Amino acid sequence: MRILTRILALALTSTATVLPAAAGSLDDPFATAARTPAAPSPQQFGRSGAVPCADRLPDAPLGPVEAVDLALCRHPQTREVWATARAQAAQLGVARAAWLPTVDASLAATRYQYAEDPYTRRSASLTLSWLLYDFGQRAAGVEAAEQLLAAASATQDATVQSLFLAALQAYYNAQATRAAVGAAGLAERSAEAALAAAELRYQVGVGTPADRLQAQTARSQATLNRIRADGEAQKALGVLANAIGLPAGRPLALQDAPPPPAPGAFAQDVAALIAEAQARRPDLKAAEAQLRAAEAAVDAARAAGLPRLSLAAGPSWVDTGPATTQGGQFGLTLSVPLFSGFDTTYRVRSAAAQVDVRAAQRDRVQNQVALDVWQAWQNLNTATQSLQTTADLVASAEQSERVALGRYKAGVGSVLDLLAAQSALAAARVQRIQAELDWNVNRAALAQSVGALDYSLLQGAAEGKP
Repeated sequence: MRILTRILALALTSTATVLPAAAGSLDDPFATAARTPAAPSPQQFGRSGAVPCADRLPDAPLGPVEAVDLALCRHPQTREVWATARAQAAQLGVARAAWLPTVDASLAATRYQYAEDPYTRRSASLTLSWLLYDFGQRAAGVEAAEQLLAAASATQDATVQSLFLAALQAYYNAQATRAAVGAAGLAERSAEAALAAAELRYQVGVGTPADRLQAQTARSQATLNRIRADGEAQKALGVLANAIGLPAGRPLALQDAPPPPAPGAFAQDVAALIAEAQARRPDLKAAEAQLRAAEAAVDAARAAGLPRLSLAAGPSWVDTGPATTQGGQFGLTLSVPLFSGFDTTYRVRSAAAQVDVRAAQRDRVQNQVALDVWQAWQNLNTATQSLQTTADLVASAEQSERVALGRYKAGVGSVLDLLAAQSALAAARVQRIQAELDWNVNRAALAQSVGALDYSLLQGAAEGKP
């Protein structure tokens, strides 16, 4: 009896170490819901104020903040990763359930047909089964489930940050393509002005047919460029609609782009950013958790080949008609695997190889994190410097175009000089739009590469901060 008491005490102590301290509800006795990450929402990423997820587009034109709100609330991938995390939390409950006893009820009725004495045999039993000790297999299973839940939570964070970035990229690209339509329209009007000047000079006899034909060609090319730019803008709106979880054909109205940020030097310590990213990046945290889960799986595979001590108890009842028997059982069973055809050996070897796989994946992600930060830092540094250069480029191109048009109207300049100046101005405007797009996108990409992408980035962009 003392031995049995000690065995039960050991089983209860081991059970208490893996079960949650606070019991959950009847439908969640292991309180796994408390371990499940929250559903992706704007508040999760620092959105100020209580902003519920909207069921429809806002009435006002869409801004970058509202675009991200919709992406976090409506995109199907946010629901997918949250459901995956909930499923893994339930698997943690499955692992913890192995520490508790199971109770099975059995009812049976059999009719025996004998010529002289047919009878019916009825039986019932209630059996409690409890695995008391297994050399750590269940504990390893709980640890693996804990780590896989941590990995699922980190994967959710990484996925939602990627959606955050994708929504911003799509929004800024839609704004840029709309600005490109405006720039193409300005280039078309400039080409029309050049054509009107060539027509006037031809009519008064100081222009040549070649000048007029060249101006007509330039005007047609400018019109074609404007048509193509409009098509690109419509496609960009479809990409934006998809990024925020709406059908591609959904009409969208965008806010006017804010004034471009004041050009300035971008100076941050890239080594410090890489160190911060390695501490914050959720995909790296997920890889670390996957490695720890694989290590726990090795312990579980080893324990599967060790002895197991179980308890079974319960009453039974048998009725054969003339006689009724009542009884019960109570016993301990020690199962000692002697030979399993080397199954345990190869399971341990497979689990150990999976540890090497997860370790290599962790190292690969760690290197990728450093590369992501380095590339994003370089891209943003280049984009910040490009803002000043393209501002100067547009200013000089506008001045050159005005001078060329004035000289041509005055009869001292050639149509080729005018068309070249107009082409240079159109190209400068496109480069300016591209520089602003690159600055906005690369700023968000750097924050995402560090693992710090949230709504504070949009507030900083509204204030023109690098």
